[in-house]
Amino acid sequence: MPLVPELSPGKRHQSPLPFGSSDALLLAQWARQGLAHQRLTVVVAAQAADAQRIAEELVFFDPQLAVAQFPDWETLPYDSFSPHQDLVSERLATLWRLLGRGGRVPADEQDRIDVLVLPASTALARLAPPAFLAKTTFRFKQGAK
Repeated sequence: MPLVPELSPGKRHQSPLPFGSSDALLLAQWARQGLAHQRLTVVVAAQAADAQRIAEELVFFDPQLAVAQFPDWETLPYDSFSPHQDLVSERLATLWRLLGRGGRVPADEQDRIDVLVLPASTALARLAPPAFLAKTTFRFKQGAK
């Protein structure tokens, strides 16, 4: 019997709030179950700091999981300055890895994503269509021509 109940689309599951880091342990077990069915596990955290903590703890509890974090912009909607370029790069890299998971672009083993962690505010923001990202980006590696 699995430790976490099987989830089905459209159904809601609610559990009591786990203590300390046990939420990450529970999510790691959930992700491991989803991996058996070739499913991506998406974790939506309340705050950006929670997303960071959960991503780090997931790797601690299950080092075999490929965990990706989709960071928040860390700017307010009407700020007069742009987000940091490292955040932009990390977001684009994560989206590229997700495209590879969906078979839209060629993927390497290092591009694998089993768990995607993001803050709720980031989950609410609109993104460009996947076809646009696949069409307007490229990747090159050392030694590639």
